[in-house]
Amino acid sequence: MNEAKTLLFLEDDKDLQTLVGAFLREKGYRVEAARTAAEARTLLSKMPVDAAIVDGLLPGVTGADFIRELRKTLPDLPVLFASAFWKDLKSHEMLTRQLKVARIIHKPYRPEELFLWVNQLFAKKLPPPPTGPRALADVDPLRDELAASLVALNAEYGARLKDKVEGLQTLLGEAREGNRESLEQASIITHKLHGTAGSYGFSEVSLAAGRLEDALRAGGDGARLDWGMVDVAFRELAATASVPVMPVHKELPSAVLPTEGVLLVVDEDAELLAEAERLGRSHVVRVLCARTADQALALARKQWVDGVVIHMHLGGEMGGVQAAHLLRSAEGLGSLPLVFTGAKGGLEERVVAAHAGASMFLPRPFTGPDFVAAAERMVAARRPERARVLVVDDDPEAISALVQALASEQVEVVGLGDAHRLMESLAEHRPDLLLLDVQMPGPSGFDLCRILRSTPTWQDLPVLLITAHLGLEFRLAAFQAGADDYISKPVLREELRARVQARLERARLSKERVERDALTGLLTRKPFIEGMRARLSEARRQHRSLALCFLDVDHFKQVNDRYGHLAGDRVLARLGRLLGSRFRREDVRGRWGGEELVVGLLGETAASAKAILSRTMAEVAQMTFDGDGGESFHVTLSVGIAEAPVDGGSLEDLLRAADGRLHRAKSNGRNRIEV
Repeated sequence: MNEAKTLLFLEDDKDLQTLVGAFLREKGYRVEAARTAAEARTLLSKMPVDAAIVDGLLPGVTGADFIRELRKTLPDLPVLFASAFWKDLKSHEMLTRQLKVARIIHKPYRPEELFLWVNQLFAKKLPPPPTGPRALADVDPLRDELAASLVALNAEYGARLKDKVEGLQTLLGEAREGNRESLEQASIITHKLHGTAGSYGFSEVSLAAGRLEDALRAGGDGARLDWGMVDVAFRELAATASVPVMPVHKELPSAVLPTEGVLLVVDEDAELLAEAERLGRSHVVRVLCARTADQALALARKQWVDGVVIHMHLGGEMGGVQAAHLLRSAEGLGSLPLVFTGAKGGLEERVVAAHAGASMFLPRPFTGPDFVAAAERMVAARRPERARVLVVDDDPEAISALVQALASEQVEVVGLGDAHRLMESLAEHRPDLLLLDVQMPGPSGFDLCRILRSTPTWQDLPVLLITAHLGLEFRLAAFQAGADDYISKPVLREELRARVQARLERARLSKERVERDALTGLLTRKPFIEGMRARLSEARRQHRSLALCFLDVDHFKQVNDRYGHLAGDRVLARLGRLLGSRFRREDVRGRWGGEELVVGLLGETAASAKAILSRTMAEVAQMTFDGDGGESFHVTLSVGIAEAPVDGGSLEDLLRAADGRLHRAKSNGRNRIEV
């Protein structure tokens, strides 16, 4: 933004005003805040503003009344209207048509969303971008590898434009002779040109195709078409499509090979550190070296680290375990993946490593394959899973453009050209968001959206519709069908990314709230069961064991009765944090109900799980808790463990066996493990 714009932010909620105001100021806007209509009038009398954000319900007056008053002196001021209530058709028409509101934003909204709409208010006032293929070709490929890919796609699409238009001319000639099928095919091709050409940078072609589409739509069939209007529109399209295509640079710079991850290796042995750096260079992993726990902590706080490889006896007996606890106790590093190294690697050391949260134990010195395996596991654990977006469009070129615009390290994009296969594709790919073209052969985007909203499995899947039509009737139909948002053709890459990212983040947070127990931070029962089924399938495929462990706080009712229910909550919360930090990332941890917690340990037998849980029990026994009255107390755990496949091949078998052994542990005196 070359010149800072001034915004009037009229909102009576002080917290929202503070949050949004700070965000917009950070993005370069000047924000003048007002909490009442009177304050807003005073501000407007003292200074000019470039736009206004007005809440729908203000003290003593509605936002609509304030805007009506505002229009008497500032008829053209861009206004965003924010409300949780103004959603009916009559109100929508009054706000947008009579009061000239640029956009109605439904609460609750995020600052990022508001920022997007504010930017769009001023986007129209900026100089128009170059038309035709130059819109993409002028991007410097040295600065943007994705833009370089788009340049190549742009040239490829432009090279086929002439053939497309010639084919369209043939179809229109056949339609003029009464061939209804040719007319329908011509309408489909014109619609695709309207929506897709602009996404590839051919904005003039897109606009001309839109005018031809309007001319074709004006008649219900070939006999009633105004062929004179069609001919004029087609000649305009043919003229714009014949614009020479910008040449693609023959030699694009080779992309810099991205690093697979960043590993921190903590060891006193200089030769081992040098070998780790060499292996990192060989396998495209950046290696940071530290010789003490303090050096490691300083590096981990300073920059992103995907995982840590620590000598188990760093600085002394089991010193690496203390270093691991130090790292994981730092803010933001609580789930940092760990790998321990040691010369012996006996059962005792491996149990200690697993209890400390290590994903692997490597012999020392480690080999290249061991190092690569550790790096791959830690990078996969540290970096969040890629969100998956499913794009449904009958135009392969539109799918290709959307894939290029959205695909990244954080987002995987899957294309589907046949809308009839939507349900099958959903089951196969399990997407986090769906992009639907509205106008397709067969079921429309509206139809597919209604189907999803009536299917329990997919009722909550975020859906964005892509369309060339943005009239009021369309917008209402989109939301009535159950769509979350819509985006217009030609698709602007920045807007598409912003909308998709906002919806993905909202879906992630919603899923997190649903799947996590608020008190312990562990999985609730349903997602725990789903996670355990996945681990059990993995164990079967890899012919590995799996241990399922029930943990129960002994005499928990007495804790609540004697020390207070808040004290009981503190016990469970602390146990949740302990399980979250002391086990491996691939281990599944949940709250089964009440004071019962449950852990699934992939690759562990009943014996090794017992050794691991024994350390957990000892750590819990040493914890001191405070009662509601200030008194101190301690708790113990009872544990029941089942092992697959020894105790059965199904999750139900394991749950039944582990639960029975937990009851046996309690009957035999508590504070013990039964296997």
